[in-house]
Parts: sequence; structure tokens; C-alpha cells
Amino acid sequence: MQIAEWLLRIGGLHCLAFAVFHLAFWRLFHWKHELAKLGTANRAIMQILNLRLVYVFLGMGLLSLAFTRELLDTRLGHVVLAFMALFWLGRSVEQLVFLRINDWRVHLLTALFVLGAVLYAVPLWLGFSLYINR
Repeated sequence: MQIAEWLLRIGGLHCLAFAVFHLAFWRLFHWKHELAKLGTANRAIMQILNLRLVYVFLGMGLLSLAFTRELLDTRLGHVVLAFMALFWLGRSVEQLVFLRINDWRVHLLTALFVLGAVLYAVPLWLGFSLYINR
């Protein structure tokens, strides 16, 4: 198995782990109590957005594990890999802009977001390189 395949499969596991993490938000962040402080619309939006992220992470995790070769060998696959690399890169930048908390847990999350970008960008680059050299 090539390094690009390994990285992409690790990327899939990374996404699945974030799906599980997001499912734990209600408990981890005491959302029953904390979200009650928000208005009805904002409370609903927070939960809906979180569940949609779970859906994206599950989908990308499963795609990365089940369709690894297709993601590496096709133009559509390259677009999907670019989408996810930019998703994680954007999430890293947003972390720095919106969550300016000097705490090791925040720094760990930022590093995990950067890792996500790398896990999709490197296979994209390697897959694209092989594609154009054919």
C-alpha cells in the first residue's frame, strides 16, 4: 500500500474520530445547561450545525476508507480531497481567529485540525502527481 493510501485511510479514521467527538458535545460542553442560555433559534442552530458536521465527518471518513483508490486516481477524487484539505485548513485558521484561548486543549485541537489538512493535502498532491505523469 502506498503512503498516499495510508495517509488517506488515517484521514478517514481522523474524520470518524471527530464525528464521535462532536456527538459528545452535549455532555462535554454541558449543552443542556449552556445552550439554554441562548434564544430558541441560536440553540437550534448550534445543535443542527453540530449534527451536520457529524454527518460530514462520517461521510468523509467512510469515503476515505471505502473509496481510497478512487479518491487518489480520479479528478472527482482530487476535488473531494482538495475540499477536505481546505475544510481542515479553514478550521485551523478559524480556531486561531475565533478561539483565542491559551490552553493546551485548544492548542491540541488546532494541531489536530492542521493534521487533518495534511492527511488530505499530501494524498491529493501525491495522487495528482501520479495522475499528471501518466
